[in-house]
Amino acid sequence: MFKIIDKKQLAQDTIKIVVGAPQIAKKAKAGQFVVVLIDEQSERIPLTLADWDIDNGTISLIFQKVGFTTEKLATLKIGDEIQHILGPLGHPTAVSKLGTVVCIGGGVGIAEVYPVSRAFKQAGNRIIAIIGSRSKDLLILEKEMKGICDELFVTTDDGSYGRKGLVTDVLKELLDVIEKSTHTKYPDLVYCIGPLAMMRAVSGLTKNYNIKTIVSLNPIMVDATGMCGACRCSVGGKTVFGCVDGPDFDGHEVDFEELGKRLRL
Repeated sequence: MFKIIDKKQLAQDTIKIVVGAPQIAKKAKAGQFVVVLIDEQSERIPLTLADWDIDNGTISLIFQKVGFTTEKLATLKIGDEIQHILGPLGHPTAVSKLGTVVCIGGGVGIAEVYPVSRAFKQAGNRIIAIIGSRSKDLLILEKEMKGICDELFVTTDDGSYGRKGLVTDVLKELLDVIEKSTHTKYPDLVYCIGPLAMMRAVSGLTKNYNIKTIVSLNPIMVDATGMCGACRCSVGGKTVFGCVDGPDFDGHEVDFEELGKRLRL
C-alpha cells in the first residue's frame, strides 16, 4: 500500500499528490512514469513522475480529472492509501550536455516537461521553455519552471494570461529571429510533451528547420509492460510500444495520424 503524504489542487481539475514510495523514488529518472491501481477493482492508469524525493522516499504525481478513475483518485485524502503503484516504467529521457534545449509543455504535459527541463539544466544546458494552457486557471508549475529555466514563455489560448496564442506561435517567432541572426544558432534539441495536436504541430515546424525533436507519446496503455500491445504506434515505419520502447520518440518520425485514430477509438 502507498500512503498519500500530501495533496494540492494546482489548477481547475488538476491535482498533485505526494505518495510514499521509497523504492520508486530511489530509481526514478526524468521522463519515466508509473502505473497506478487505486484498489482491487481499479483500472490501471499511467501517470507521469512529476517529481521525486529520495531522502523522504516520496514521488509526486500530477493528474487531471478526465474520467472515472482519475475522478476517484481525486477523492482520496491525505493519509489514504493507494493499493499499488508500479514503476518507474519507460526509458528515461536521454539527457546530455548539448547546448541549448527548448522544452515545450502543454496542459498537464507541463508536469512531465518540468523534471525533463530540470535534468537538461543540471547537465549544463541553456533551457528555453514554452508552456501553454487553454486559460490561466488551467496553467500549472509556472513558478517551478521559472526556477530552472534561462527563459520562460507562457501562452494561453484565450489570452487570459501570458501571450495569447499557441506554443508553436512563440517557437516560430524564436526560430525566425534566429534565422535572421548571424550570431545565434538554432537550438540543439526541442523536447515536447502535451496534447497530440500540439506535439504534431511542433514536430512539423521543427522539421522545416531540421532541428532534432523528441516527443513523449501518450498512447492508450493497459499493462504497460509490453505484453498487451494497446500502446503500439508507428515510428519511422516500424511498430513500437509506447510503454517499453518509449515514451520518448523522434517527433519527425512519428505517424501522428495513425496515433490520433487509435486515441479516438
